[in-house]
Amino acid sequence: MSIFMDSAKIIVKAGKGGDGMVAFRRAKYVPDGGDGGRGGSVILIVDEGLRTLLDFRYNRQFKAAAGESGKSKGMHGHAAKDSYIKVPPGTIVRDLDTDKILGDLTENGQTLIVAKGGCGGRGNIRFATAKNPAPKLAENGEPGEEKTIELELKILADVGLIGLPSVGKSTLLSVISAARPKIGAYHFTTITPNLGMVHVNENQSFVVADLPGLIEGASTGAGLGIQFLRHIERTRVLLHIVDMSGVEGRSSYEDYLTIMSELKQYDLRLLERPQIIVAGKMDMPNAEENLTDFKAKLLTNELAKKTPVFPISSLTKQGLTSLLNKTAALLEVTPTFPLCKKESEDDTVYYGFQTGKKHFEIRRLPDASWELNGAEIEKLFAMTNFNHDETIKRFARQLRGMGVEAELRARGAQNGDIVHIGSFEFEFVD
Repeated sequence: MSIFMDSAKIIVKAGKGGDGMVAFRRAKYVPDGGDGGRGGSVILIVDEGLRTLLDFRYNRQFKAAAGESGKSKGMHGHAAKDSYIKVPPGTIVRDLDTDKILGDLTENGQTLIVAKGGCGGRGNIRFATAKNPAPKLAENGEPGEEKTIELELKILADVGLIGLPSVGKSTLLSVISAARPKIGAYHFTTITPNLGMVHVNENQSFVVADLPGLIEGASTGAGLGIQFLRHIERTRVLLHIVDMSGVEGRSSYEDYLTIMSELKQYDLRLLERPQIIVAGKMDMPNAEENLTDFKAKLLTNELAKKTPVFPISSLTKQGLTSLLNKTAALLEVTPTFPLCKKESEDDTVYYGFQTGKKHFEIRRLPDASWELNGAEIEKLFAMTNFNHDETIKRFARQLRGMGVEAELRARGAQNGDIVHIGSFEFEFVD
């Protein structure tokens, strides 16, 4: 039995930049330390040979290599190779920490950087000045980005087959394409999406997706439909199959309303899709009478009365040619529906200074010590090489320039108080 996965959560971590080097030439006081190399980035790349996210079922952590440290004679360290992760076409990438969509990957070979590698640290040759021609000062490499991201697969198909279970979706797909989905005389025979290529003529073809049957309450988690409703979002035309045989003892019109209600509750934009009602199983004895009743009720519905109805029989292949021609014609005039709304970008650039914005947080610990937090301070700390006195002094000046010292004093810090930045601690001196 094949396993289909359409969502996965993974952790990606880019490589740290290489450390800059403190070195000198044989000639006295001539700095010679080179920069570190860039750390590797983690990049997603679309592989059209993949159809599922099954590869991420057990492998959920991905890490790129760190950059090489700088060398003497002013030589830079080598940049690390980027780490590529293959994903199937139709994958949407979301940052779980910010809930921001990072990208929508649809084309074969398309790439998306999800975690950028850190820049290499500067060697002491970069810090030489007229006042300090021989600095014993270098930076550590910048830490690489680390993110927890969600991959969500929404299969690429032009046409989606929707309807209640056992209305004939899989049978129709098997007749109009070379796909061989599982067909059985029981509900929920289809438990994973099936794709098939339909050739109308030499110049027209399209991809059809047979999706697991929806039931009432699918949009809130009932049945199998909730996990596959997302795949309808990419389709441009919906073939809504309604059973006209009446063998289930249900009303065809009520079946139609049930599916429309689930689409509306899941995403109102799904109602914008062009839709064709496919009256299926017309080879059954009472199908003609049920179709007449169905059409009469359809005329009382303002939203549905203009929707075309095509009676078909997958068993006898009645009406299939007309249905496929109409579907192909609709696809010709129907654009793709964007899944990700692009954020509006303001062309105006503001160069002013924003006052009152702090880049750190100070917290008093139970043992009367202080703790500094903040992305900028943590990055500054990680890039400081504490093996040299000059870099330690530079770190202290940078903290003072950020206003940390003044804020500690205002919060009541006294001489000798311990201040923590991660695992590092120092004494506050007023």
